[in-house]
Amino acid sequence: MKAQVYDLDRKEVGEIELNDAVFGVEVREHLFWEVVNWQRAKRRAGTHKVKGRSEVAGGGKKPWRQKGTGRARQGSTRSPNWVGGGIVHGPSPRDYSFKLSKNKRRAALRSALSQKVAEGKLFVVDAFSFDAPKTKRAVAVMGAFEAPKALFVDKTDRPVDPETNKPQKPIHNTNLRLSVRNLPKAKYLAAEGLNVEDILGHDVLFISREAIAQVEEALQ
Repeated sequence: MKAQVYDLDRKEVGEIELNDAVFGVEVREHLFWEVVNWQRAKRRAGTHKVKGRSEVAGGGKKPWRQKGTGRARQGSTRSPNWVGGGIVHGPSPRDYSFKLSKNKRRAALRSALSQKVAEGKLFVVDAFSFDAPKTKRAVAVMGAFEAPKALFVDKTDRPVDPETNKPQKPIHNTNLRLSVRNLPKAKYLAAEGLNVEDILGHDVLFISREAIAQVEEALQ
C-alpha cells in the first residue's frame, strides 16, 4: 500500500509505502470497545470513600435508656438510621483496572489505523518542522487539511549515553507539542504513545514519515 506524503501546506512531496500488516488489516470494531474501556478503567483513580458506622466520630453514649421512654431502642447516634450516622455499603477505594492481552491491544491499534486509512483521514507529513511554538501555525495546518479535530503524531528520539550505554531522557518535538497544547480540538502524541482512544476521538490523524517507521516497528 502506498500513501502520499505532504508538507504542512498540503502539497504532495513524495510517496511512502505503508505496511499492510499495520495499515491494511481488517477492521475489528468489537476490539475498540474492549481497549477503550481498558484505557479508561486504568485512568480511574478509585479514591471514592465514605465513612461506615465504625469510622464516624461521636456516638459513644447511648442516646436514651433501653426501656420506659416509649421510643424505639437506640444504641448509638452514629447508627446508619440516624442523620449524620455511618453509611451502609458505601463506596471504598478500589482499583478499576483489569488485564487485557497485548495481542488484543495491538490488534485494536492496527484496526484503528487501518480504519483511518480506509476513510482517507490519515495524512503522512514529511516533517513537523515548526521553527518555534506557534499555535497559529498548527491552526493553519488543520485548515489546509480541513481537519476540524486532529491528532498530531511525531517521532521520539531516545539517545543513548556513550559512556554508560544507558538510554537518556526521550526527546520530543517540543515546538509541535506547545503549538497544539492550547487547541481544544487538537492533541500531540509521541509515536510510542499512540493509542486507540485518541485515534478514534479525532477526525484526522497527522503522522510524520519518521513516526510511521516507529509505529510499524512496534506493531508488525
